[in-house]
Amino acid sequence: MSDGAVRLKRKAKGERPYFFDDPSVDKVVAMVMGLAGEVAILRDRQDTLERLLESKGLIKRNEIEAFVVTDKIAGERAAWRETFLGEILRIVAIELEAAASGDSAPYDTAIDLVEQAGATSRRRARTRR
Repeated sequence: MSDGAVRLKRKAKGERPYFFDDPSVDKVVAMVMGLAGEVAILRDRQDTLERLLESKGLIKRNEIEAFVVTDKIAGERAAWRETFLGEILRIVAIELEAAASGDSAPYDTAIDLVEQAGATSRRRARTRR
């Protein structure tokens, strides 16, 4: 793909292992572990940024802890969280809608939505630069 888009695989190789009696529990555990991995990466990057900023004398790390969030900032953060959680929980909503309508292809739909969201995020990131 020339646009740099990441395409998710539709199916994993081999049979997917299940560890719990209910496959839904495995899905939730997989989502949580994926998020935990992302949080760990973000935490490492944040730590790096804080250390670099402090080493260059731009801020002291305790200034981050003492930072007072304005109503405007709180609103912006709340809006971001709502969008973020909506994306995370989208697969749950899709599966609930699929169950209600008898649709048997919720996974493919979810993959398409994740790929579209990723493309949208990349476009937004490019326009902010």
